[in-house]
Amino acid sequence: MPQPASIYHSKSVCSSCNLAELCLPLDLSNNELLKLDELSMLKRDFSRGDYLYRNGDKFRSLFAIHSGSFKTQILHEDGREQVTGFQMTGEIIGLDAISTDIHACEAVAMENSVVCELPFNKLESLSRQIPSLQRHLHKIMSREIVRDQGIMLLLGSMRAEERLAAFLLNLSQRFSTRGLSATQFQLRMSRQEIGSYLGLKLETVSRAFSHFQNERLINVKVRTIEIIDLPGLQTCLNASR
Repeated sequence: MPQPASIYHSKSVCSSCNLAELCLPLDLSNNELLKLDELSMLKRDFSRGDYLYRNGDKFRSLFAIHSGSFKTQILHEDGREQVTGFQMTGEIIGLDAISTDIHACEAVAMENSVVCELPFNKLESLSRQIPSLQRHLHKIMSREIVRDQGIMLLLGSMRAEERLAAFLLNLSQRFSTRGLSATQFQLRMSRQEIGSYLGLKLETVSRAFSHFQNERLINVKVRTIEIIDLPGLQTCLNASR
């Protein structure tokens, strides 16, 4: 059983955080930033395998991932776990529960991670005072809707190689946004978890990785991915269009 996450008040605040441009609107005034600093000084540490929240937990906060990564998943009645998303540094997690006040999935740390806890009642109140913050929250929610639609497209119309290509290109773009390498990165998720997310069997995921490596599109060393031919991977994605 995973140990509970440690909770502490951090001296690191939004106004001095190097991730601010990823999870905050860009046009906040100094006074508005100070108000947000008071909201988000509570940080929580998680070890790999720890749960941020579970299905059925009461919704109280959103969480900004300060470092590390998480996966979200649902548990089927037969005990199978279905991965519904992978979230990384700078992203907001917990949006699934806003409408019902209950989390409909569970979030699990894929590595040692730190999150900034944002109590939603305080965040909602502050967003009414700061219109740009409210607009930013709406943009985040809209982005989640678009991402869900993208997943439906993946599962409904793409072959296995196209699904994996889309997955790797999405990770590449997200790492690039964070100022990291777009062509060499570490996968924190297993191939089985990738398969669960993409609606593919483990052996199908492994064959797709091998195919890309044989075609010199990528190089794989355990969980380190090097994209050798980024345009070629994009061409693979567009092959059937």
